[in-house]
Amino acid sequence: MGLFDKFKKTPDKGQDNNNEPKAPGWDAITALCERAYPNQKNPKHYGTVVSYRFDGKDPLDGISIYDGGNYWHFVTYGLSELYEKESDIKEISGFGMEFTFKLKKDKYENEENEIRCICGILQSIARITFSKGEIFNAYEHLFTGQTTGIDSGRKSNITGFITVPDDKFPEIVDTPNGKMCFVEFIGVTDSELKAIRNKEISEKELFEKLGSDITDYNRKAVI
Repeated sequence: MGLFDKFKKTPDKGQDNNNEPKAPGWDAITALCERAYPNQKNPKHYGTVVSYRFDGKDPLDGISIYDGGNYWHFVTYGLSELYEKESDIKEISGFGMEFTFKLKKDKYENEENEIRCICGILQSIARITFSKGEIFNAYEHLFTGQTTGIDSGRKSNITGFITVPDDKFPEIVDTPNGKMCFVEFIGVTDSELKAIRNKEISEKELFEKLGSDITDYNRKAVI
């Protein structure tokens, strides 16, 4: 199945005396997701074939995708400490963040390909954090430099991202391994990114102009 295997989202690292998985960070993320989507106990979930800790190339242990009605809501597992506490900073879990993304449902030629494509993009962004220590915050932008779309067919006008607080998970989560927050990525066009880089508009102003945090591959540029 390529880079990802689809499976039920049960972590597999660490066991307690009752042979139950010990993943307090993972469980804290899932609990928050289930409060936002109470009727979705078994969402789509994609996990890496080979874990990053075992020399795999994908740093995220998993990505869950919840059905938001008119969009798919992606939530990552792996930038915070999912299992036992390993870092020396007790107050913060791992890198202190996880990523989210909302993709508008549409008449895609192959919806599964689009979902997998976003999973691959989130893994690529997470790899920046793991390799360079880059921490992402709300109201920043990610300029990819490409002019083709981020969709699987590379046909859309959406070429990069801005970040905002996720309205479904706005608060910092105090997990057993420390605090972490959710950083939501929104797809934006090349012209919008250039306007940000030229200081013609800020990320927050662009977000307000967009009027939605759902990435729509078919929308026209607002700048």
